[in-house]
Amino acid sequence: MSDYFKTDWAAMTATDWVGLTLTVVIFVLMVIAYVQVFRPKHRDSLEARKHIPFEEDIEDIGDNDGGK
Repeated sequence: MSDYFKTDWAAMTATDWVGLTLTVVIFVLMVIAYVQVFRPKHRDSLEARKHIPFEEDIEDIGDNDGGK
């Protein structure tokens, strides 16, 4: 089984290292995000902001903005 999961670190290319680095960084950021979201002491601040995606922007956007 260990032969199957063996990694030849010396044979890794720059693209392999970039992919490995990005994977590890994104994994750590996701763990931090999950810890922040699921901590009970952050519940009130998150509950206060839960409707933000559904609120309308104040600025006019699109074709009705008067040519701005």
